[in-house]
Amino acid sequence: MLIIGIDVGGTFTDLVAIDASGRTVFAKSLSTPQDQSIGVMAGLDELARRLGLSREAMLAQTQRLVHGTTVATNALLERKGARVALLTTEGHRDVLEMREGLKGNRYDLRSPPPEPLVPRERRFGVRERLRANGEVSTPLDDASLGKAVAAIKASGATSVAICFLHAYRNPAHEITASERLARELPEVSISRSSDVLPQIKEYERVSTTAVNAYVQPIVRHYLERLEKRLNEAGFKGSLFIILSHGGMAPVEEAARLAAATVLSGPAGGMSGCRRCAAMLAIPDLVAFDMGGTSTDISLIADGNVTLSADGGLAGERIALRSLDIASIAAGGGSIASVDSGGIFHVGRTAPARCRVRPATARAEWSRPSPTPMCCSAISTPRPSWAASVRSIPGRRKKRSIGSRQR
Repeated sequence: MLIIGIDVGGTFTDLVAIDASGRTVFAKSLSTPQDQSIGVMAGLDELARRLGLSREAMLAQTQRLVHGTTVATNALLERKGARVALLTTEGHRDVLEMREGLKGNRYDLRSPPPEPLVPRERRFGVRERLRANGEVSTPLDDASLGKAVAAIKASGATSVAICFLHAYRNPAHEITASERLARELPEVSISRSSDVLPQIKEYERVSTTAVNAYVQPIVRHYLERLEKRLNEAGFKGSLFIILSHGGMAPVEEAARLAAATVLSGPAGGMSGCRRCAAMLAIPDLVAFDMGGTSTDISLIADGNVTLSADGGLAGERIALRSLDIASIAAGGGSIASVDSGGIFHVGRTAPARCRVRPATARAEWSRPSPTPMCCSAISTPRPSWAASVRSIPGRRKKRSIGSRQR
């Protein structure tokens, strides 16, 4: 029997198969951002070839398939998720914008406020109220709920986040609202805060539920499509998805709690680093995982990784437990370019034809684009400001970034 691991990155899809004797076989295929399952199936073809089997025969022998995906990550980074509406307690629809009353750089007086995933015109209040202990203070008003459901339908929302005040203590109102939404808008995806993150702290709960509503339709659609392709190819085993905390879950659970897959790919890499550290008897190390589009860094101390509930991605707060990973939006395949003003950029998507972000060598550009590895081998235009660089007395003259290396 075989166990297969699959990690989809921004540039390549990596696969590994392990049999009962411990034999390990690796394979790699190009990732397909428009539909990651295409690259996965191509990788399985290559893996089967290296095992000396047909794809059908290999999958028939596969007991378990573990998959790290970047579908939710890309949707959040690229702002290509669902059209979300927020249903909340009357008078509390601005929690997403108020946040915690803080900003990233408190001393920057000109920093613009972050753009919420759900704009104000798609945030609807409903007359209801629970006390902090879960007791009903104001019953859920049917007329108010009906008006909000009609407004959601008119807004064209494809996914709804339901976040009532203190619903973590009593989910009754959220359940009633979700049942009505399911009856009147059966095609709309629904995320309840009492289901996604049933705990205190209003902003964290609302933000996490909004993120879940934002990525859930895309994640669910992808996983269902991948599962169908695998079943048609003869796979009869169990498919598991890596979650942000480094564990794994079956497809249905990963689709329900889609926000927990936002760090699915990086979490798999860090779990692998922890295993390597244990095998090498190195209890303390810095895990450095460079992919095509990003670089992920984490700390392993005394053989353990750090779990945190203070994480987030793309400026969005996600209070689900996850591995403490710092991500940099530049990897081995990140595009390097010089703009019209002579400024050097890495990982920035130019206004050319590009389908994925952060910009990578796999992106479809209208002109050839070098990666950082080949920057030293090309000539870049000398920026206008380079002439103004003067030598500093007592120090060797330094060349500007844009000057040709000799």
